[in-house]
Amino acid sequence: MQKKWVLMTNDDGIEAPGFEHLVKAMNRAGIPLVAFAPSTNKSACSMQLNLGKPLDLHDRNELIEQWNLDASVGVHLFALDGTPCDTMIVALDGGLKHVLPDIQPSIVLSGVNLGPNLSQDSYHSGTMGAAREAGLYGMPAIASSYTSFDPEGIQVGIDATVEFLQRVLPLVPSVPQNLCRPHIDARSEHVSSWPNRPRIRTSEEADKQLMNAFLHGELMLNLNVPPNWNGSYQTTRLGMRWYRDAVQFVDGNDGSVESTFTIGAAYIDNHVVANGDVDCIETGVASISSLPTWPQTHPLALDDALLSFALNQDETGHPTWFKG
Repeated sequence: MQKKWVLMTNDDGIEAPGFEHLVKAMNRAGIPLVAFAPSTNKSACSMQLNLGKPLDLHDRNELIEQWNLDASVGVHLFALDGTPCDTMIVALDGGLKHVLPDIQPSIVLSGVNLGPNLSQDSYHSGTMGAAREAGLYGMPAIASSYTSFDPEGIQVGIDATVEFLQRVLPLVPSVPQNLCRPHIDARSEHVSSWPNRPRIRTSEEADKQLMNAFLHGELMLNLNVPPNWNGSYQTTRLGMRWYRDAVQFVDGNDGSVESTFTIGAAYIDNHVVANGDVDCIETGVASISSLPTWPQTHPLALDDALLSFALNQDETGHPTWFKG
């Protein structure tokens, strides 16, 4: 049987502790991987790109020995002097084929991010931006985050991510169906019919369409794991949280005003939302959100009626469309 390679990236940099621990865990689990990760920390850069600027790609396979990895499993490590989205564009649009012509990834995994990617973080996150960029290139993709900023406890996020990946890997084919989008069909059943009325579908039809959307890159998965993870999962939607008093103003000695933005904010205000990812995390349960990769009104966007079925979960807390 053909190997299923996982293409990895993150936004904390290739030498971030979370990335190192994830690579080690996947290697121990016997999962072949190839990493195209940023050379340095690129947190909260969303979908930023470097345009018209040469980006150096570095072979970092010396880390295989440093991290005591089993090379026979399949592991290749590269660092790019760019953003998370840059890494996906370079890898999927010819870079991976250039350096490793015999390897074609089956799925993209971005993370594990140190810190939550919940609610409106989905707009700011480099981790999620990379997964979304992979989706735009037609790849099934997962973003994963550990919801604490304390690296000491990140192993629980690693464990949950590997377990989740092992649940998803059997769902994807070895060779991606739509890499670089050789076939573009804006009439697919999983695509929005906007501005016409939404399609009517059964739950079974919706599950198949959601699976098709994931396999073709129109849908991505966002995993968030709390530090007190109890071993269970819940299918969620984006919740609501607000960063309050995040900007501090300091008067300069010369009468000027300096402003300092603190990422963590003075405090975070949560609003309860049914099936919200924020509320799920507070109960010690890992959150799984199915998110569209294309913006609303784009011809390949998913319609709201179909996305409502993405909240249906099975007895394990995973989306029912996993069985689609």
